[in-house]
Amino acid sequence: MKHYKTKIMKNNLFTVAIVFFGAVTALANQKITSSETENSFLGTWTMDIAGDEKGVGWLHVHEDKGYLDAEMLWIGGSVLPVGHVYMVDDDTMVVTRTYGYKRSGERTHVMTHVVRIEKDGNDGIKGVMTGPAWGGSGETTQTFTGKRMPPMPAKPDLSQVKYGKPIKLFNGKNLDGWGIIDPEHKNGFKVIDGELVNDPVQPKEGEHHHYGNLRTEQEFEDFNLKLEVNVPEGNNSGVYLRGLYEIQVVDSYGKELDSHNMGGLYSRVTPTEAAEKPAGEWQTFDITLVDRHVTVIFNGKKIIDNQPALGPTGGAISSDVTAPGPIYLQGDHGNVTYRNVVLTPVL
Repeated sequence: MKHYKTKIMKNNLFTVAIVFFGAVTALANQKITSSETENSFLGTWTMDIAGDEKGVGWLHVHEDKGYLDAEMLWIGGSVLPVGHVYMVDDDTMVVTRTYGYKRSGERTHVMTHVVRIEKDGNDGIKGVMTGPAWGGSGETTQTFTGKRMPPMPAKPDLSQVKYGKPIKLFNGKNLDGWGIIDPEHKNGFKVIDGELVNDPVQPKEGEHHHYGNLRTEQEFEDFNLKLEVNVPEGNNSGVYLRGLYEIQVVDSYGKELDSHNMGGLYSRVTPTEAAEKPAGEWQTFDITLVDRHVTVIFNGKKIIDNQPALGPTGGAISSDVTAPGPIYLQGDHGNVTYRNVVLTPVL
């Protein structure tokens, strides 16, 4: 009788073991299946956009309450939420970008661009954008390739950063060490009384002139950049760090806080306080870029404190957020004057 009970117990234990093993195997298979079917577009991407209006793009795809959502930058302007995003299949995703604009005081039109994106290897994408051409009839088409952005580094301890020898980027005499990014554009920059003046004058009649952005011939990794700037009323410019990130330069005195105001990391990081002086006065920047984190001290006040630059801003000239790049000054927007431009590299 004891032998019989022992046999039953062994059989029951064997049965339990089989059931437990089967359950574990099922869970493991479920995890594998879930991992394999996870949307491979999720994450952050930079894009190189080809065509007549070539440039840099940025895309962040994520889930919001079970639905796909995304924000996108396309060459210029701001990072904006997309109109819609949906999957066609495991390797194809479609994003729409919409814009409202007025052709008259009573009628607002909506223009839609469709961006079809396909996987290109493990960490690459490629695709095409189609939509109505700006300012009239016809259709525009642009192709692009992209790569997954590397993970954001941890916030650096700036107290431990060591610097090299300061470099005077502007000599106060001429434009040695600088050049226009697009040689087909006019140069509105000139040196007057030791100051770097941009004056993109448009003719009263005739064809509109396209003025260029001015960049350093040297390229830099991480650094501290100090400069002074004078912005007349209603004017606009920008200082680009490594050709990637625009620190906004604009007459925004008296306006409410916004990422498009003076000292903001354009459309990405809003200053914590308004430190602008009235238009026409000299103002000071003390900007630090370390490990893709930005600190801005403007007119002696820290308005951006070691914040991550999550991606390129509009007008970026490179999609590689890890590569060295130039300092460049926006020259196609308005009149502005710079002086005492000094960069100190991080060792």
